[in-house]
Amino acid sequence: MKTAITELLNIKYPIIQGGMAWIADSSLAASVSNAGGLGVLACGGAEPEWVRAEIQKTKALTDQPFGVNVMLLSPFVDGIMEVLCEEKVAVVTTGAGNPGKYIAKLKACGIKVVPVVASVALALRVERAGADAIIAEGLEAGGHIGEITTMALMPQIMDAVKIPVVAAGGIGDGRGIAAAFMLGAEGVQVGTRFLVAHECTVSDNYKKEILKARDSDTVVTGRSTGHPVRVLKNKLSRLILKLEKAGEDPFRINELCTGTLRMAVKDGMTNDGSVMSGQIAGIVHKEQSAKDIIEEMFAEAEQVYAKACKTLGASLDISGCCVEKLGGAK
Repeated sequence: MKTAITELLNIKYPIIQGGMAWIADSSLAASVSNAGGLGVLACGGAEPEWVRAEIQKTKALTDQPFGVNVMLLSPFVDGIMEVLCEEKVAVVTTGAGNPGKYIAKLKACGIKVVPVVASVALALRVERAGADAIIAEGLEAGGHIGEITTMALMPQIMDAVKIPVVAAGGIGDGRGIAAAFMLGAEGVQVGTRFLVAHECTVSDNYKKEILKARDSDTVVTGRSTGHPVRVLKNKLSRLILKLEKAGEDPFRINELCTGTLRMAVKDGMTNDGSVMSGQIAGIVHKEQSAKDIIEEMFAEAEQVYAKACKTLGASLDISGCCVEKLGGAK
């Protein structure tokens, strides 16, 4: 399947694995890249030398392109950017801010820059700064989120920018992929579905929470701090929501949440830790390899396309795209 994203990133499938802090390590990133997608390492709040070590581990596990996600709120951003240039990574995705001041430096090192954005305004700013593509992420996603749904955000960003757009948030199967492409996406970013990949090194307890989640089991905490986060409901999320409703000092809330993602991911403390998850957790029912996840999703997407084309009286061309026949001409 060829799209502007597969051509830009030199990958087989137009899918990017989400850059999930404490989760997206060399094991997961390499497995996604080996399966034909773009695996992504997540820096989170890690120090530059940890990032370098993970990059080198990933290089040892795959000869395919992979990316690194930089959380712009990290106190180590400048040092991490130096490491990325020195290690000559293929792609950098960014989150939690505007990467404008770093884009020229990264591109000068031959690195493709694909920021995650949650608004048209930020999409326009990063495009002007030289971004190669954009990941438009709706509030259905897990972790840090914006305020607009993927369905509403995608067409507005598509109308505003000229560079390729990747859809993210609420995509976990072939139906979501097909919907994203119908909205004009050139690729998709998937996070939650990869949490239960065999190669994902999160605790078994974390995976069990994802697998048993239902449609209404996520909630957004942290709105009062200015950094809303989507997580699964548990003891910690109920406490944070109670404190926010009572008008607790945002600094106190941040203090209570610090380190809780690691608690859930590494220590399996899924009641007192932060179990970040997207709203599509309710459709994730089994553990699979990253390869099987990707191939299954795109096979499903092809079936959805075929059904849609049949309904519309159209045909399915060899690339899997709907081509309407009007007067015998494609």
